[in-house]
Amino acid sequence: MQKVGNNCDLEALMERMQSLHESVIATQAQLLEAWRPHLRKPEFHRSAANLAAYIGLRRHDLRTLQADLAATGLSSLGRCEGHVLATLEAVMHALKRMLGKEVALEEIEKSKLAMEEDQLILKRHTNQLLGEAPSHRWTRFMVTFPAEAATDYPFVRDLLTRGMSCARINCAHDNPVFWKNMIDNLRRAELEAGKRCKVLMDLSGPKLRTGPVSLGPPILHINPKRDREGKTLKEANVVLDSSGRPGSPERPSLSVPHKWLKRLHAGDEVHFRDLLKRSRRFRILERISPTEVLATCSDGAYIGPGTKIEHRDGKGKIAETLDFSPEPLEIRLYEGDLLLLTRAAAPGEPQKLDASGNIIAPAHISCQQPEIFSCIKSGEKVWMDDGRIGALIEKIDDVGAWLRITHARKQGEKLGAEKGLNFPDSDIRLPALSEKDRTDLEFIVEHADIVGCSFFHQASDMDELIDLMNELGGRKLGIVAKIETRKAVENLPEIIIHGSRHDFGVMIARGDLALEIGYERLAEIQEEILWVCEAAHVPVIWATQVLESMVKLGLPSRAEITDAAMAERAECIMLNKGEYLLNAMAVLDNVVMRMQNHQSKKTSKFRALHW
Repeated sequence: MQKVGNNCDLEALMERMQSLHESVIATQAQLLEAWRPHLRKPEFHRSAANLAAYIGLRRHDLRTLQADLAATGLSSLGRCEGHVLATLEAVMHALKRMLGKEVALEEIEKSKLAMEEDQLILKRHTNQLLGEAPSHRWTRFMVTFPAEAATDYPFVRDLLTRGMSCARINCAHDNPVFWKNMIDNLRRAELEAGKRCKVLMDLSGPKLRTGPVSLGPPILHINPKRDREGKTLKEANVVLDSSGRPGSPERPSLSVPHKWLKRLHAGDEVHFRDLLKRSRRFRILERISPTEVLATCSDGAYIGPGTKIEHRDGKGKIAETLDFSPEPLEIRLYEGDLLLLTRAAAPGEPQKLDASGNIIAPAHISCQQPEIFSCIKSGEKVWMDDGRIGALIEKIDDVGAWLRITHARKQGEKLGAEKGLNFPDSDIRLPALSEKDRTDLEFIVEHADIVGCSFFHQASDMDELIDLMNELGGRKLGIVAKIETRKAVENLPEIIIHGSRHDFGVMIARGDLALEIGYERLAEIQEEILWVCEAAHVPVIWATQVLESMVKLGLPSRAEITDAAMAERAECIMLNKGEYLLNAMAVLDNVVMRMQNHQSKKTSKFRALHW
């Protein structure tokens, strides 16, 4: 437009706005008609209507119109997500007044009130799902519980007092005994701190994972953390377990007879000599289950099966021998290596070499879901272990898929059991809920506030979950849909509509999502998810690698601080487990509190600057 002050130009602009308004209303009506059978919650109808209007709006390329509106001194529609029709109507009211036409003050006030009400709806939905926000910031913090949350009550209490609003338990790890201990510690901390904290439990979902790896020599290395001078900073935790369950690298355990274990009490000492004939001892901290006792060791030790362990009680010295599952072999992959992803569930093994160092058999590992082999093709990409290892499928035969490693660090990457597999180019079709998910859901319904659904692709997946929840009595449980695949992004509006029967939210699971859509598209897609969810008045959880270096190493990168500042636009930010988690919470609190003075969602806030 050349002369925006000219009535002809304003008339033309008004016609364009009216045409857009009519188109939005038509699309809104069409979508609402299709959604109507799934809108079971009357209080969500207004949000569904706004979401439908937003989709109608964004089916147009509005860039030229936005520039013309801004040049006229009007809203460019850039912040209309939460109140689409009210914004369009407010702009048209202003245009009419500029053209000298009458606009009733009641109509202007109606648009203003509609915008205010829509903003309140998002806050209300967020409070219902995630609880009240802290007094000093409106963004909530979610924390992924590590295994130690089951045994370290002071740690859980510190998380709560430092600002945790929601605790996340990942059902892909640990077991119901540990989950129950985590929740019991949290509920105890709530009483002590006088504040409420929601519990979200993530279903494992149909995530593709690697199978088991062959075991190496049965030697357990206990290694306390020490400073440069060799002084012990943190003793090594070990679980003495009489259930017969194997241990894990994250939570080493030693198998002992149940009758012997029953004699142990907090404060007792258990003595042994390790494989190097060194005298060592365990100190018993507490009993964490009927078959598990938590112990610590202040010195390093190497333990093999048959190591004699002695405990003295009032009746004298009682000796037993230890047993445990050895650690898996190391499968280390380098760029250019060949890896066989096997159909058979045989344990994985590293490549085999002859006496001259020549490869006689490539490394191999299985996939826990062999049905994927009917869904993948040669030439398609594969990402493993959260993107640490990249590969291309060279061929598929009766044995499995032959993968050529295309991405790995120079020092190689270790591939283990239970690591994620992503096939971004493939059309993978798996059931939304596994048998494990169905079993875990029984525990979740009884003990949690929110269920997180992983790798749901479409609205029918949400229907299946809700039907099962209702059968189990989980009608009041909140739901968080983790958006981590290309299909989930494409079907996001329908997933929201079908999930809206419950208190509902969305998690931007940026780890798997980046692998599925490509890293270069992540920033764009996470913005679109934020916009669609705001249009539906649905709270968003910003997740994956927030202040990752800070959490793991104690010092954040500059890029991570910027990412944390951008995360303030979400209703909740998730932190993962790590040694410096409490420090990271303090840094995140400071960053978010500062940023909320500068922005609200996409709107810049002009706090006075001191220049």
